[in-house]
Amino acid sequence: MAAVRAAERSESWAEAFVATQVWGYGGIGYGPHRTRQVLARPNADAVLTETVSLLVDEGAVAAYEALNTLHGLGPAFFTKFLYFVGLALPEVKGPRPLILDRVLAGVLRRHATEVGRARGYEWSEAIARWIWRDSGWSSHRYDVYFRWMHAANARLTAASIDWPAIPDVLELALFNGVWNSAVCGD
Repeated sequence: MAAVRAAERSESWAEAFVATQVWGYGGIGYGPHRTRQVLARPNADAVLTETVSLLVDEGAVAAYEALNTLHGLGPAFFTKFLYFVGLALPEVKGPRPLILDRVLAGVLRRHATEVGRARGYEWSEAIARWIWRDSGWSSHRYDVYFRWMHAANARLTAASIDWPAIPDVLELALFNGVWNSAVCGD
């Protein structure tokens, strides 16, 4: 968060981007190399700046779409940038961004398959595999995820089960495999 606030003061989002990538890649050896490659792109600074501006003015989905143009950076990593910038900037339009990665897509794929099968749709697994593949999600798919997460979290909060009104907690529960789809419903 400190890196994001420093970036806001200096109007250079590269430092904040690096901090989110360190968090995202962890100890994986190719993280620094990939991060350098992305930042070396001629349009990297402009895309990061536009992304933050869109996040403030239009919201998470528009910002996602802008970052999706930065070659060499996939949604799993650029949503981490969106998430932390969204936490640090108080003036973000609409609900705060959420992270979408292959783990979360896998949970949604399994959930969509279960819901489809429960309704008698034999083809639900194939469709779920296509919609919630492991990467390469469009801004439309992020919007579907984003809206579903916020709606599911609102439903959990209203269920009087002492669930916090913070979609990040649902995201973490999904990521860690402790979510029960029966509570959220379809």
